[in-house]
Amino acid sequence: MRVVLADDDLVLQRLLRTALERRGHEVSVASDGDAAWRAIEREPPPLAVLDWNMPVVDGLEVCRRARAGESTRDTFLLVVTGRDAPEDVEAALEAGADDYLMKPLDPAGLMARLVIAERRIVLDSERRDAVTKLARAQWLAGIGETAIAVQHEVNNPLTALMIEAQAIAHLGGGNAELRAIGESIRAQSERIATLVRRLGQLQDPRSVEYLRGGSRMIDLSSDGS
Repeated sequence: MRVVLADDDLVLQRLLRTALERRGHEVSVASDGDAAWRAIEREPPPLAVLDWNMPVVDGLEVCRRARAGESTRDTFLLVVTGRDAPEDVEAALEAGADDYLMKPLDPAGLMARLVIAERRIVLDSERRDAVTKLARAQWLAGIGETAIAVQHEVNNPLTALMIEAQAIAHLGGGNAELRAIGESIRAQSERIATLVRRLGQLQDPRSVEYLRGGSRMIDLSSDGS
């Protein structure tokens, strides 16, 4: 996975980068908080490893910005620091950090933290996918129920309308205008009947833009299969 690593200490930066690359990650390195934030904002990574004390913007401010952004709020944030007071841990968590890694770095502890982060990222991704699939299933179920209701409520009056349209065209006799009105009613009734059938046959419904400004509607221009 892609990881943003931010640390102004070149020795620690090299150590962390080596550990991440050994686990198969693609690492983007930043030497200050502002560069780290720009890298996260430009292409939100699954994981960011941030030193607390950095030039320009510190690691906690990067955490706050990430948690406030819609596209960056799911990034796992691992803060690295030499601060170990309870209030420091609390401050990091309140800023949005997911985990906390103490200096000096212990190789075994570092590996354990990275494994925890990787597992959390996978589990969170699976959870988001499950929520998306559930929402999709509920949406499809709602469309199916709506289709049945529309067919039930529309079919009988629509059939009656088509019969009446044929009667108007027939009774018009030599009156071309009356026959044209009957034929127009029949044609539009058949169009409505076709749309109702398509609604009932939808298998993979798609939404399309209806009006500028975000309004959308179900695409009934085909059978939806």
